[in-house]
Order: sequence, then C-alpha cells, then structure tokens
Amino acid sequence: MSVTRREFLSGGVSAFTLGFAAPAFLSDLAMAQGANRRNLVVLYLSGGNDALSTIIPYNDPFYYSRRPSLAVPAGNVLQIGTDSSGVVLGLHPRLTGLRQIFNQGRLAVMQRTGYRNSSRSHFLGTDIWSTANPGDVSGAGWIGRYLDRLPSPVDPLIGWSTVRELPRAMMSSQVSVPAIPSPAAYTLNSPNAGVEATYTRAAMTALASHLPSERPHLSLVNSSAQAAIATLDRVAQVASYTGTVAYPNNGLAQALRAVAGAMVRGIGTRVFWVQTGGFDTHAGQGTNLANGTYANLMGTLDGAIAAFYTDLVNQGLLGDTMVLQFSEFGRRISENGSQGTDHGAAASMMAIGGAVRGGIYGTSARLNPTPGNPTLENNGGDIAFETDFRSVYARAIDEWLGGDSQSVLGANFRAGAPAFV
Repeated sequence: MSVTRREFLSGGVSAFTLGFAAPAFLSDLAMAQGANRRNLVVLYLSGGNDALSTIIPYNDPFYYSRRPSLAVPAGNVLQIGTDSSGVVLGLHPRLTGLRQIFNQGRLAVMQRTGYRNSSRSHFLGTDIWSTANPGDVSGAGWIGRYLDRLPSPVDPLIGWSTVRELPRAMMSSQVSVPAIPSPAAYTLNSPNAGVEATYTRAAMTALASHLPSERPHLSLVNSSAQAAIATLDRVAQVASYTGTVAYPNNGLAQALRAVAGAMVRGIGTRVFWVQTGGFDTHAGQGTNLANGTYANLMGTLDGAIAAFYTDLVNQGLLGDTMVLQFSEFGRRISENGSQGTDHGAAASMMAIGGAVRGGIYGTSARLNPTPGNPTLENNGGDIAFETDFRSVYARAIDEWLGGDSQSVLGANFRAGAPAFV
C-alpha cells in the first residue's frame, strides 16, 4: 500500500519534534540546492482588507458621500499618481514607507483583483485564493502545487510558513513544508540535555535511517524525520540574525526579519508565507484616528515592510526577492452603522521587489451607485473585479519563479496578467 506525505501529515514538517537526525549527504544536498535562488514572499492580510482605505480615489465625490466618517481627507493621502482611466490615487497616510518604495519604482499596485461572484466569506474566500480554484477548493494549494512540480530531490526547507498552522496555499501532495513561527523555538525536543541530547540524536539517526519498502508508514515517518532534522541546524542560523536595521517589535516585522535571515544565511528556502490579521473591520474601523484600528494596521504593515525592504537593500538581496501581498476579499463601499465596513468583493494586490515594475495597474472603480455602473456590482454596493487574481499568480510563477503556471493553476491565465515583473 502506498501512502502520500499529505495523507500522513496535515501540518508539515513542524509536526515532528522527535530526536531524529539526517544523514550528512541530505543536509549537504539541501544546502547546495538552496544557493542563488529567487525568493517569493507571500504576504497575506487576513480578514479582508479594506482596499478603499489603502488605495484611495480621493477625487471621487462618492468616496466621501458614502463614507462620511471613514473617508481619508484628500489633503492627507499620499499621492501616487493617476491610473489608466484617469482616476488620481493615493495611499493611506500611514504608508509613508510604501510611498517611498513606490517612488523608487519598486511597488506595483494592482486594483480590482478578484474573481466572478465573490464568496464574501472568510473561510471560502481564503480557500479560493489558496487553491486558486473558485469552482473546487478541495485540492492542494497553488504554492503547494508549484512545489510539487519542482525536480527531485526537493530541499526540506524549500518552503517556510512563518505561522504555526500550515496555510492551505502551501499544502501539497508530495512536499512537506515546515511551519516555523519562531526560529529560536525550532529545536530538538529531547528529554535530555548536553551530551545526553547528543547521544539521543545519534541514536535516533540510526533508527531513522532505515526505510523499509515493505512498511510504507514507517518508511514515511523515518524519511520525514530525516528531512525535519536536516532543517534544524540551518534554521538555528536564522535565529541569530538581527538585521542591518531595527525591525519593529511586532509579529509581522519579526516574521519578516526571520525571512530576511533565511535569505542572508542561504538556507535554501525559496517560497515564504507571512501572515498578519485584524483586517475584519466591521466596527470602529478608525481609518483616520491617530490610534484607530485601521490606522494602526497600516502603521504596522508599513513599518514591517519598510524595515524588510531596507534590510534587503543593505544585504544586496532586493533584486532576488519579490513580495506578493493580498487579502481574501475587499470590503463594501459604503460604511455601515458601526463606523466600519462589511465584506465586499474585489480587492487590491501589491508586489514589491528589485525586479518589480512599479506603478498602478488596472482601473479604479467609479463609486457612483447609479444603475448600470460597470465597475460596481451587488446593486452598486461592491467593487466589481477587473483582473482575475490567478493572472497575478500566473505572472509570478512564470516570470519570477520560472515555473509553468498553466500546469500549476490548471488553465491558462496569462492573458491580461499585469506586467508587474
């Protein structure tokens, strides 16, 4: 009987905290495979980011009439230019670092991304963006499918999730991706210490080296344990990385510091998942308040990305790195009675990196709720999507990672893809 890694492991290599060690050749191979690779950092804003508070059409009068308390005053927005439809746009006032990156030509803003008949559901929406299949969300994730198509042998650290639960996007059929929220805590879980721990590790090395073909479950456990232990020493190198700049003291910034450390140390990871939450802003959104909920979210996002960006510049790694940011949906145009916004449809995406062609992609919605407005849907309540989010994925897979997006995504979404890289 055959058994896949996905059938046995639902949470990736991080599920293993046993005292197993890998043969030296496996570690050497993994280190060699990780050299000089392009990096993709997927940054997910969990909860449904309010795109109209991030990328602001500050000259549209309906933006203000439909958001009397949440609209950002035109004088406060950070202007970034005009899109191809003639709409002038700006960033939220807390996004000063992103505005500098935009002015350097390294930030691409993609408007009205999504898919037909948005689910407006956190769970289904997340699954759709994770699997890249609105019609069937039962399969592996789009990143996982990309990893499955890499030539063997695949580095045990080819992917890295910085959140404890492995995201659906990184689940695959053949590759076990470790979930490592803290490099310092990713250590050998042994009841012994000192020299006794060394003996334990050596003993488990011998046990894990046996891969009996007649006992597939045991073989899978042992081979997965070998892969897990092969990552321990390399991840330990990341734990000591402090960076060339001071990263803010919050979860997002510290996750990005770990990503930078993994790149600087050259441990072999090619695709990273970074996630931050709090974007389900139904009430008290506080877009304009100095310490409002949304303003603080933007401040956290900006500080973390700015530190990461500067660190990569200082380390000479910006040209090898692309950050791709998205959320599971946008939010409704009109504010609700609780000074918040409810679940909507089309969202925005951003790409940042040394090879990114910065600028504004796509067109802004016209927020007039008049019947027949082609840029709106749901009786004028939501922004209609213009760019299929899978075309953005396709561009990243084909032009950045050097993969085949058609085989990964199950169809050809290259047509109409924003040429951000």
